[in-house]
Amino acid sequence: MAINTIQLSIESVLEKSFKPIYLEVVNESSMHNVPDGSESHFKVIIASEAFTELSLIKRHQSVYKALNGIMDNIHALSMHLYDSDEYKSNPSPADSPDCANK
Repeated sequence: MAINTIQLSIESVLEKSFKPIYLEVVNESSMHNVPDGSESHFKVIIASEAFTELSLIKRHQSVYKALNGIMDNIHALSMHLYDSDEYKSNPSPADSPDCANK
């Protein structure tokens, strides 16, 4: 029986909601001052036609809406949201910095 983690839940919801051409969900909790095995800090990179002609704010709002119940269990969410043309010209967002309190 598979363990249902927060990361897997995020991936599943984002796949269903945005039908991305590229999706990466990274658990960055280990970069922060949290217990081992925590799932509290995530980075998502999504390239989807669903973001075409949406402002950055509208893109973020649509992800927050899709992750509605899951957000109650997340402390931090870094989002890199692209339409397909934007992703093709910038496929590698900057790495997240380590937490200052680690």
